[in-house]
Amino acid sequence: MKFVLEVTVDEGASAQERAGELGRILRYWGGNLGHYALEPGDGSAVHDSGYQEVGAWRIVAS
Repeated sequence: MKFVLEVTVDEGASAQERAGELGRILRYWGGNLGHYALEPGDGSAVHDSGYQEVGAWRIVAS
């Protein structure tokens, strides 16, 4: 099984802003993992603090 997480960050933001936003995304995402069986085929969109879709995660058979 392979776990894939892809997130696009704003290149125009400072490194500190990007790190802060990525940290928030990862905390929110990690908190929601309990809602999934974590089986191949599971996945969801990833959103930033403005609720804009910035990526996705998915589990695929390896």
